[in-house]
Amino acid sequence: MLNRRTFLAAASASFVLPAFAAEEGLTLAFIPQENPEKLLGDIKVITGWLSEQMSVPVTGFVTFDHAAAVEALRNGDADISFMGALPFVLAEDQLGAVPLLSEVYRGQPSYSGRVFVRKDSGIETLADLKGRDIAFADPVSESGYIYPLDLFVREGLIADAADADSFFGRKFFAGGYQQAMQAMANGLVDASGASQYADLFLTPDQQAEVRVLAESEQIPSHAVIARPGLDAGLQAKFVKVMLSLNDPENRYLLAYLYGPDGYVTADPEVYEGVRETARRYGFLK
Repeated sequence: MLNRRTFLAAASASFVLPAFAAEEGLTLAFIPQENPEKLLGDIKVITGWLSEQMSVPVTGFVTFDHAAAVEALRNGDADISFMGALPFVLAEDQLGAVPLLSEVYRGQPSYSGRVFVRKDSGIETLADLKGRDIAFADPVSESGYIYPLDLFVREGLIADAADADSFFGRKFFAGGYQQAMQAMANGLVDASGASQYADLFLTPDQQAEVRVLAESEQIPSHAVIARPGLDAGLQAKFVKVMLSLNDPENRYLLAYLYGPDGYVTADPEVYEGVRETARRYGFLK
């Protein structure tokens, strides 16, 4: 199980450096929850638009994983990062990161984690996954690991995260939602733990062949996080421009930012449940 020390060690070994220093403008870090090659193209579009709207250079890069996004903020290699609720509470605890914006999906700034299986797998309950293989998205992901895993704890099938290795045949971290879902849909593993909306990364034919086995409680949506010490004026300008993505003429650009329905100003208080879950699993003291 990851703890504070192993989290930071993994992060420091895995982040990808951006092409430009933060002092030249604004540098954004993006987690690889979908195909990184597609994400690179999306980043080029959205950073170009942000540069135009903000009248400052904006660059972006894809991190190796969620932990690396936090470490990029720590080192000043990124000013702002797009990340989930679990890496945010770690960044908040470790370096005082600030939540700026929350994603909205289907009218709500929250979503769930799910366990997905193929319809022809013969798997009907979580207990049926004993001895089977499962792919999660990332070890520092709420909907792509901790909340789906917690379903097994609540069912009494495992005691904690450390117990998972003796329950499953094999447990993998695929590197993102899309990768975990494709591994399950293509029969490489028996199940996947991923976001409520991760099936949207599958083709229509694949979607028809998978189903939801179990679903977690609601989790605050992915957030946009700023490093401590970021210039207040630049931060405010970024938030204002990002909120303009909710305007009808700009909504097409949301497809280049993981595809939410829009953004709202973040409320730090809504993450308290995530903080408590992080404490139970050893991420926070």
